[in-house]
Amino acid sequence: MAHMVQCAKLGIEAEGLDEAPFDGPLGQRIYENVSKQAWIQWQQHMKMLLNEYRLQPWKKDHQEFIVQQMEQYFFGSGGQVPKDYTEPKQ
Repeated sequence: MAHMVQCAKLGIEAEGLDEAPFDGPLGQRIYENVSKQAWIQWQQHMKMLLNEYRLQPWKKDHQEFIVQQMEQYFFGSGGQVPKDYTEPKQ
């Protein structure tokens, strides 16, 4: 049986992640409260952040920014979008 969660991001009951995305309290909180669908959306948002802010994930301060944005994305106001960012045309 699938791991079901009440998704904090989407506000619906949906299939959760198969395991915590990383160790620690935030990883466990995401496992317990974030759906697979919302996680996929986060990955796209994170890719945009990495590209727009030219983040280098191996740098500690950039990792901290990503974690901060992840918390806001799932459990806060939704995360930050760069000031001049426009969605790519399909």
